[in-house]
Amino acid sequence: MIVFIVGWIGTFFGHFVEYIPPGLILSLAAGRIEKAKYWDAYTKEFIGSMMMIAFTFSAGKWIGKEMWELAWAWHVVGVIAADYFGGGQQVNPAVTVSMWALAKIDYTEAFVRIAGQMGGGMVAFPVFHIISEMLNLEPFGGPEFKIASNAEAFLSEFGAMFLLMWAIYLLNWEFNFGEYHYWIKQFLTAVAIRALIEFFPTAGPAINPMLGTCWGAFGTSGNFEFPSDNEHYFVYWVAPCVSAVLASATWGMYNGDLVFGTRMPVGPLKSKVKKAKKA
Repeated sequence: MIVFIVGWIGTFFGHFVEYIPPGLILSLAAGRIEKAKYWDAYTKEFIGSMMMIAFTFSAGKWIGKEMWELAWAWHVVGVIAADYFGGGQQVNPAVTVSMWALAKIDYTEAFVRIAGQMGGGMVAFPVFHIISEMLNLEPFGGPEFKIASNAEAFLSEFGAMFLLMWAIYLLNWEFNFGEYHYWIKQFLTAVAIRALIEFFPTAGPAINPMLGTCWGAFGTSGNFEFPSDNEHYFVYWVAPCVSAVLASATWGMYNGDLVFGTRMPVGPLKSKVKKAKKA
């Protein structure tokens, strides 16, 4: 009798696990480290990533399918809405790496945030696919590239991420739009992201390691497993993360911020420009 019960539980567990996105349990476990000190950041990244995918990937699929102007507009609205209702999360591992490099967050918080982003992404794609089927809507697509073109895809993701990081730095830390600063900078951020998607199409694009890998696990592999080819991680992780660190270094040269605790040998150019203007 006991053997039968244990066998039944084992069978149930086996079927149950098939429906759990890969890495989700580890993602949730990571959110509770250090006595759940960063749990709030984790949940914001998790929920924010789901919202970002819902709002931005529905552009051109659920909304604006026959009209690119509407798709663009919905994408812009989606970027703003996901940030506003999600609580101002980062929803991009490469952006988080840059914030860590510039000491805006510590290593542990960066780790937890990336875990939340990955968890939200792994849940979002299958959930919204089910919704698409239930409502007879066009399923979401995602970033892909041809392995034979991995060098071009790498450079595309690298360049797009570098420009995205500088847009984030300038719009968040350098410009001040007064009373409506949040809405204006979010609008300009959304426009910048949409423009980068159009100008750097080689790798999809993703311009976000979480999107590349979560879509790769659900949409590309077909078996709900993390991609096994090294080229995937070379393009969607190495390229944007190295680019984000390089962008951090150039920001340090401009603004004087430390990068990994080290002052850049050049700069800060910002103070020199101000002194030149005063002179």
